[in-house]
Amino acid sequence: MLKMLRRVADQRRHANGEYAWLFRPYTGDEMVVIDTETTGLDTRSAELVSIAAVRVRGDHILTSDSLDLRLRRPDSLTGDSIRIHGLRGMDLDNGESIDSALARLLDFVGNRPLVGWHLGFDLAILNRELRPRFGFELPNATVDVAQLWRRRLRRRHPAIDNLPRFESAAERLGVPVMGRNTALGDAVTTALMFLRLERADAAGS
Repeated sequence: MLKMLRRVADQRRHANGEYAWLFRPYTGDEMVVIDTETTGLDTRSAELVSIAAVRVRGDHILTSDSLDLRLRRPDSLTGDSIRIHGLRGMDLDNGESIDSALARLLDFVGNRPLVGWHLGFDLAILNRELRPRFGFELPNATVDVAQLWRRRLRRRHPAIDNLPRFESAAERLGVPVMGRNTALGDAVTTALMFLRLERADAAGS
């Protein structure tokens, strides 16, 4: 309820602003799969290292129309996070500012629905950075592929309660893992899993 009230307030506040179009209903046939790499797993303190997004139109992943951004080195970059995403301080020396990266993300995503794996994590960090800079959070409709996969498993195995793992879900869906723990690679893999689940649902399997 609080999130809905905040979204309504944001829409009113930006009704005549530069980003008013983000709050309009989407009527097209595309979705955008997003992923981020960060310096940690705590959404209250983790900082963004990279952001990626790829558009999906129908059954097609538009890999030639993607966004892959590296940000400037954040203060909280440590060896532990580098071992996961592989981006060292020197790899981020020419990275974009957070302000520029977020503006490019908004322009790329528009008001299309957002898709992701455990999407709430990415949105929590993105929205934490968006609100103080732009005065709103992403208002887009969302689809969490991890939840789609979990629901499918529980239909077949009701006792299953563990959160699904990315790699095991991809393997069971017959999807190749593309550049694991890179933002763009994970976004493309998530897009493939999403399409496979959508086809399975359409076929009733």
